[in-house]
Amino acid sequence: MSPDEGPYETDGAPDPDGASDPPTDPPSSGTDDRNSPEEPSERTARDDAPEGVPNGRAAGTASDGRVAGWLSDRRALVGIVAFTVVALALRLVALGGRIFHWDEGRVGYWILRYHETGVHTYRPIVHGPFLPIVNDWLFALVPVSDFAARFPVALVGGLFPLAAWLFRERLRDTELIALAAVLALNPLVVYYSRFMRNDVLVAAFSVVALGFVVRGFDAGRLRYAFPATASLALAFTTKANALLYVLCFLGAGALLADHRLLGARARGESARAVFGGWWASIRNRLLGHGSSAQASLARLFGTALGSAALFLVVTVFFYAPRPELWGALANPAQLPGVVDAGTVGAAEKLFETWGGGSHQDHPYLPYLLDLAETLVYGAPAVIAFGLVGVAVDRYGFAGDGPREIVTFATYWAIASLFGYPIATDIQAPWAAIHVVVPLAVPAAVGVGFVVDSAREALAARDAVSVGLAALVVLAALSGALAANAAYFNSTDEADKQVLQWAQPENSLKPTIEVVGEVSAANEDGADVLFVGTRPPGSDGEVFYVRNESSLSTAPPGGPAWHDRLPLPWYLERYDANVTSSAPDADLDEALADAPPVVIAKDYDRNAVSRQLTGYTAFEHKFRLWNDGVVVFVENEQLERVAPGEVSETSAENEQPQSA
Repeated sequence: MSPDEGPYETDGAPDPDGASDPPTDPPSSGTDDRNSPEEPSERTARDDAPEGVPNGRAAGTASDGRVAGWLSDRRALVGIVAFTVVALALRLVALGGRIFHWDEGRVGYWILRYHETGVHTYRPIVHGPFLPIVNDWLFALVPVSDFAARFPVALVGGLFPLAAWLFRERLRDTELIALAAVLALNPLVVYYSRFMRNDVLVAAFSVVALGFVVRGFDAGRLRYAFPATASLALAFTTKANALLYVLCFLGAGALLADHRLLGARARGESARAVFGGWWASIRNRLLGHGSSAQASLARLFGTALGSAALFLVVTVFFYAPRPELWGALANPAQLPGVVDAGTVGAAEKLFETWGGGSHQDHPYLPYLLDLAETLVYGAPAVIAFGLVGVAVDRYGFAGDGPREIVTFATYWAIASLFGYPIATDIQAPWAAIHVVVPLAVPAAVGVGFVVDSAREALAARDAVSVGLAALVVLAALSGALAANAAYFNSTDEADKQVLQWAQPENSLKPTIEVVGEVSAANEDGADVLFVGTRPPGSDGEVFYVRNESSLSTAPPGGPAWHDRLPLPWYLERYDANVTSSAPDADLDEALADAPPVVIAKDYDRNAVSRQLTGYTAFEHKFRLWNDGVVVFVENEQLERVAPGEVSETSAENEQPQSA
């Protein structure tokens, strides 16, 4: 969840997040991992799965022995890896090409302040501490840039398709590859993987945690509890709405348990027999056949205790305040206080910020319609194939259905679709990611059904059916590629269904880079002056901060400072000396000895121009619509730093003029 503290958003961008799905009972027998040469492959062992356990790939799979299963596994893995490579390329190429968004600039500025001062405290309004902590390390290794700041999100988003491999006992090979393809190519997931926000991070870590739990049941290994715990802990370090993922896991799991009980009742079984069978299945699968009750409980208790300790370590490491954490490592007597601050203290801050519900005080229907519009524009193929996948799996057209993993993901997607309009505090397209991710599972089933139908038609020499199936798949693929091309580093209002409103236009980026060069060349006094103002028809202040030094530590200087975003991210990188004039100040006096760069709102352009001599004005869209900014740069400084770039910048902006 997150609001954004400015006059336009609150101190964070909005969003609590959808959820993921917990697995149900273990499938298959008690065979070891597929890398054990002595045991039959898990794929063949699946045929012995206990009643009620999903047997995802068994139906319609042609592998009859160890070699065939091994080859089939490797084909699926190769497909997943191939789409992962494509996903990384889509996310890393020209990653720094788009100018920072308002929200990226807000978080980025405070990361730079932490990097400089070593002081960091958890602030729920800007989400979890993952990005500040990780980017601080990254900035110690590579130069600070837009590319570097976005790199952790792009890397996690690019590797996200690999999560499909964790569900290899629940989905068929074609479906696994299709799932990887959806996570790799969906335009919404791609765009926000190229964005320094936590939505893709929390989705990826939560799904990986779920996948390791499922994998633990499928492989019959308690050890998977540890990577599952680590992944879930990382999810909680990104956004508090990781809690929503857990709630969705539990809710969907409860619904699946209800399905099991209703089925058992229809067969005349007692609830006691059903629950006893579940426990026996789990015990035999995870703890070994014939183990004593004491040994089983001891192993379960030890795993639970180790997982809890791991979760605590990850949580405290990220949430503990700096530099207090380093002091506690040197002086263990301080450790209890640091642990308390990183756990109980962080939870209290979270509840104080989000527990009151004021951030969700908005009408429901407009937010639901906005989310639906984003999905229609950003994920049409996922919606279409998702509906097909739900139908074919539920009614058995794709084998022995319905499978619990598909039903589970469907419940998760529905809960996210109708839940996020309540949970978010502003209308933001990134919330749609948390619907796309669960919907990717039934969508993968839908794609797999079309592909498998084409294979059957090809074997039957049915050219018409093959052509139709190929047309459907190629249309979906070309649509996804076309949408990714359209949204790639876009800052165009025409793409507003996928882009969030507080996005400046890209032409501002070369202008602000020139400002950085001018600031570096300026030796005396302030480098940049923000002209404080009041928006037409409003009493609020914009751009003016009474004490610029107050911006050295969080919390920031109020809404007026937030309206400068994302410029503070760039100005801080350039080490510019920044000042501002009061909204009620006389412009003659405020601009009498103006620094080489003056920044004003577009509605103040003429008034400021009249007071400046020898400046060139560059006007840009500061948001997708209804907001503009004018950057005045002293001509002498422009000629001195990079006249060639200045000329290009002037030509690129439609109305440069001498002031």
